[in-house]
Amino acid sequence: MKSKEILIDDNMIDITLNEINRLILYKQHLVDETRTKDIGKIVKEIGGLHATSTKVPYISLFARMPNFIKKDLDEELFIKKNLGKIRCIRRTLFIFPKEIIPVVYVATSKMVETQSIKALEFRGISFDRYKVLSESILSILKDNKEEMSASEIKNALQTTFKSISFILYLMCDQALLIRTRPRKYSLFNAFFPNIDFSQFSEQQAINQLVQYYLATFGPISEKDAIWWTGLNRTKVTKALNHIQDQILQVKILDLNKDLLMLASDKDLIDTVRSSKRQIVNLMPALDPYVMGYKERERYIKIKRYNYVFDRSGNATSSILLNGRIIGVWDVFQENESLIKLFLFEEIEDNVISAIKLQAKKLGRFITDKDVLIKECDSMIPLTERSAGSFLSPLKGF
Repeated sequence: MKSKEILIDDNMIDITLNEINRLILYKQHLVDETRTKDIGKIVKEIGGLHATSTKVPYISLFARMPNFIKKDLDEELFIKKNLGKIRCIRRTLFIFPKEIIPVVYVATSKMVETQSIKALEFRGISFDRYKVLSESILSILKDNKEEMSASEIKNALQTTFKSISFILYLMCDQALLIRTRPRKYSLFNAFFPNIDFSQFSEQQAINQLVQYYLATFGPISEKDAIWWTGLNRTKVTKALNHIQDQILQVKILDLNKDLLMLASDKDLIDTVRSSKRQIVNLMPALDPYVMGYKERERYIKIKRYNYVFDRSGNATSSILLNGRIIGVWDVFQENESLIKLFLFEEIEDNVISAIKLQAKKLGRFITDKDVLIKECDSMIPLTERSAGSFLSPLKGF
């Protein structure tokens, strides 16, 4: 939405809700035309992979890549080291290509580091104590020359110190360490020896981050940009003004809402306008497509919002039809492998068939077994359930 502080040219183009959703599907590699086997390209162009849950990055890539297997991502992360995990956007753990890491790190590091320091203080750990321990940990990892787990580092320190993980978290947030394989840590400058954080200032990095967000998720509102980056309005508005000559104002006809997009994306609108076929996608919880915006009425009806987002704004696993959320899915591996579906409304038989076909493929990917499909006729809104329910929205149904 246009802010009084943002200086945008008055020229405006009109776009329908269907067109904007198809545009984002196109940019998010969720249509056949933009699916690719290039993991680095996908991760860069979808705004990174949410990595708080270990399974989510793999399912997000499965939704976008032909013939994706789990070791493909592991190879890019741990062997080729083309990707890395850092806490950045919204103080959340993400996977980004190494060429993007300097931008997201410099733009968000103050915000992230402040939170980690507060977490240490809450546990009674002074910053002086932290500095002593962190120096010892750096020395241990340098001598070991291999990645180590928190328990291995604790044993090497010969300490009974209980909050070692929070020391490691802050060291990662200061780019002293980096998370590697699950629950393992390595020296950051050994893992990424050529990354230079001094190439731009904080505001220069924020300018690039906001432009990157526009390229990835635009059209967007100023509120979207503030929410996604986690930065304050002053910094985001300044960044938008810095690139104002590259921005177009867009009117979403169905919502009577004005949004912002890069002028370089204008031609893509004509590309998606010509597409008429149905597009079905099954997305994991916390997927970038669903988590990319603060204002979400573009792809979900308000009355269904609490079935997809919990009280903290976490998105559950969702079913998309032409970019609109029409239901949720869940996977279970107990006596038998099972994918559950809950659809918000009646839909055509051919769409249901397409959803079930994708569900079977997804279930096979997750469980390594053939799965059964069960349609649920109800669910409890996530906002009425305990924290973490978004990771298993159809449990008990």
